[in-house]
Amino acid sequence: MNTDPSPVAIRRSRPALRFATVIVGLLLIGAAIAWRFELLPGSHAKPPANSIMVIAPYRYQGTWVFDDPSAGLVKEPFVAGVPEMIDVLVKDIPSADKGFRLLFSSQPFPGHQKVLNWLRGDGGGNYYAFDDPPMEGWICPAMFKYYDKAPAHLYVKAETK
Repeated sequence: MNTDPSPVAIRRSRPALRFATVIVGLLLIGAAIAWRFELLPGSHAKPPANSIMVIAPYRYQGTWVFDDPSAGLVKEPFVAGVPEMIDVLVKDIPSADKGFRLLFSSQPFPGHQKVLNWLRGDGGGNYYAFDDPPMEGWICPAMFKYYDKAPAHLYVKAETK
């Protein structure tokens, strides 16, 4: 028994195959366009590298934390030297423990207080330092909710809410 399709059957199936190929191609192009214009869930780009971001840290169980629902962060802690750096930034803000605004950007902005300079990557996060007073701290991988790669500099300012 011969199970090979006849040449006539093959010729008849080619238009159907071409049609299916065109449909799949159009679907892929449509998906790419939807992704590019951020119409699909999860396709939203991170903020531009030159924008100023704002978070509102507060003390929780003895350390500084912050919430950012748009980035999926709740009680995200600052650790490994960064709490001490924050203490320097907020020394003149009354009741900072209850919350303050922290502005940060990878680009200089008017009124920034400190410049944190990138030192090295480690454990998925990155070490940054500022000079006066000389301090170093580790910023956890949550930073990548805001930046695609670790900026060479972070410009920061703490202010009252």
